[in-house]
Amino acid sequence: MGRHEHGNMLRGIGALMLMLALGACGRGITSTPGDAPNLRKWVADVRARPAPPLDPLPVMQQFETFEYAAQDLRDPFSDAWSNPEGGGGLRPDPNRPKEPLEQFPLDSLDMVGTIGQGSGLLALVMAPDKVTHRIRPGAYLGQNDGRVVGVYEDRIELVELVPDGAGGWLERPASIALEDH
Repeated sequence: MGRHEHGNMLRGIGALMLMLALGACGRGITSTPGDAPNLRKWVADVRARPAPPLDPLPVMQQFETFEYAAQDLRDPFSDAWSNPEGGGGLRPDPNRPKEPLEQFPLDSLDMVGTIGQGSGLLALVMAPDKVTHRIRPGAYLGQNDGRVVGVYEDRIELVELVPDGAGGWLERPASIALEDH
């Protein structure tokens, strides 16, 4: 017997052993036609059992009722918090004619240069519509009544009027720096 034949015989014996082992394992898994009545009987027995009782519903917690009794107090959302006389504090001037650059937000305006010298210095500001405007102290910029208080070689300084949340107005410093192109 040669090596080749000997190897084939060992393979055949190994295959036979594997089939016998698998056949023995499968007997508990496979069912025969005689097993079907037992399965049907078991299913019928399980269905015939009474259903287990349901858990009782949780008890609803009782909340204490609250009666709102502040009808006679001042409404925090009314105009009562603002100064009833109109006050002499800071306020935007509603009669002042608006300037062209007041229609744009301050952060959309670009300082692109200056013209002049010393106290006669004018700033060149480009609006989002690509139109360049000459700005001097006293002019207004931005949407918060920003009044220019100083023009310098590298920036424009201004003071804006912003609501303080209580019906009044606050001054807030702001600036526009020269753009580096």
